Amino acid sequence: MMAAPFTASGIAIAVDPVRMLDELCAHFVEHSTVRRDGDQVTLEMMIGKADIRHEGRSLAIELSCKSARALQNVRSVLAEHLFQFAGDDTLELTWSDAPKAGRLPDLREIRVIGARNISPHMRRVTVACDDTKHFAHGGLHFRLLIPPKGRVPVWPKLRADGRIEWAKDEDALTVRIYTFRSIDLERGEIDIDFVLHEGENMPGAEWAVNAKPGDIAGALGPGGGGVPDATSIILAGDETALPAISRIAAEVSEGTHLRIFLEIDGPTEELPLPSAGTVELTWMHRNGAPAGTMGFVESAIKNALATADAETFVWAGCERSEAKRIRDFLKTERGHDRHKMSIGAYWEC
Repeated sequence: MMAAPFTASGIAIAVDPVRMLDELCAHFVEHSTVRRDGDQVTLEMMIGKADIRHEGRSLAIELSCKSARALQNVRSVLAEHLFQFAGDDTLELTWSDAPKAGRLPDLREIRVIGARNISPHMRRVTVACDDTKHFAHGGLHFRLLIPPKGRVPVWPKLRADGRIEWAKDEDALTVRIYTFRSIDLERGEIDIDFVLHEGENMPGAEWAVNAKPGDIAGALGPGGGGVPDATSIILAGDETALPAISRIAAEVSEGTHLRIFLEIDGPTEELPLPSAGTVELTWMHRNGAPAGTMGFVESAIKNALATADAETFVWAGCERSEAKRIRDFLKTERGHDRHKMSIGAYWEC
C-alpha cells in the first residue's frame, strides 16, 4: 500500500497484550490481510492499515489511512475490538492526537418518505437526508441506527479513546449494517433495500416492513468496500448481497465487463440490474432449499475463474462459512492478488 497522508499513533497498555494481539489476528483475518512477524502485526484493509507492535505490557499502534474519515473508522474499529478482547481486564488506550469527544462526524439523521416491496422478499425504503452528498463516496455500506419505539433518539458519541459511546437501557439503539442501494443527490433521497427474512430477531427487516413516512433513524457511515477499480469483475452472492451488487453494477464505468452470479429462491425474486458495463448475468435458483446450503456462490466463482485472468477482481457476499471457503480458495489454491478481491460474510447459518 502506498503511503497515506492521514496517520495516528496510539498506545494500549494491557494486562495480557500478547493474548490481545493473538485475538486481533484471529478476528481480522476475515476482514483484512493479516501479516505477523513475531511481535509485529500489520492489518491491511482497503481504506488503510494498522501496524501493531508488542512492547512489554503495551501494544504500540501506528495507523495510516487514505482519508480523515477512513482514519476515524479504522481507529474506532480497532479501539472497540481492543476493549472487547480485554474483557474484564484493565485497558488504557491513548492516542497522540486524541479524537475530539462529541457527536460522530459520520452520523446523519434520515427520515422515511416511502416504502414498498420490489419483489416478494425484498422491500425498498426511501429516506430523505439533509446531506446525501456525505454518503456518495467512501464505501457502499452504513450502519442503520434504529431508535426504540416511542422514544426520542439518543445518538452515539465519540470518546477520546476512539470508541463509540452508545446509549443504553431504554434508549439503546438497534444497529445493523446495510447497503445504500442508490443515492439521488438532486432530490436528497436514498434507497435502502431490505431482505425480508423469516424467523426471529430480524429488527432491520421488521423496521422496513413497518416503516412509515416521518419515521426517524440514523445512518452512520459510509464504510466498507466501494466499487472495484477494475475493468473485469466477477460479482457473486445471495439475496443479501443483491443491493450491493446492484449498486456496483449501476456505478461501474462504460466498458467494464461484469460477470454476475446471484443465488435467490426463484424467478419471482429476480430484479433488473441496469449498468453502463457489459453484463453477463446468471440467476441461480434454490427452488425452496434453505439459503446458504447449496454452495452456489462458491461454485460459480470457481467456474468463472477458470477462464479469468489475474487482473479480474473477485467480489462476493454470502453466508459466513461459504465466504470463508471462497476466501481460502482464492488465497491458497489460486494465489489471487489480495488487492483484487473482496469477500464478505453477510450472514451466518
